[in-house]
Amino acid sequence: MMKRFLFDCGTRDTIASIGIFALRVMIGLMMLVGHGIPKVKHFDAILEKGFPVPDFFPLKAMSPAVSLMATIGAEVVAAAFIILGLCTRPAAFVLGFTMVVAAFSVMADAPWFIGPGVSAAKEPALLFLIPMIAIILTGAGSWSLDAAIYKDGKRRRW
Repeated sequence: MMKRFLFDCGTRDTIASIGIFALRVMIGLMMLVGHGIPKVKHFDAILEKGFPVPDFFPLKAMSPAVSLMATIGAEVVAAAFIILGLCTRPAAFVLGFTMVVAAFSVMADAPWFIGPGVSAAKEPALLFLIPMIAIILTGAGSWSLDAAIYKDGKRRRW
């Protein structure tokens, strides 16, 4: 049961799996290279400026350093798992949850969209959340490590 929860790849349809593979790799690399690795490289500088802590229980009990490490865990480790297609649905949940926290806690007072005169908004976090929802619903597809680990003998009918 746990193996299926962690490694069920969802659809094994070839064309759908290629599309999911492209989505996983592109969005995972965008998060990893654009957000996760820069946070690792500039960890001390980010902490000096004051990294935000979510303002709701139980996350508000974290220190800024723990909040930054949790964010790095999602943006580096979960993004890498999504790229590889390993524990894909749980990794997409972790990264999606991080984007919900970013949009609705960290950026709570920010406008919804970036536009003229607006440089910080909820929009970027929500644009990363949308593919995470798709990946949670579809699974990693047959071009993934999940498919290699969990070989379901029955064809899904839905």
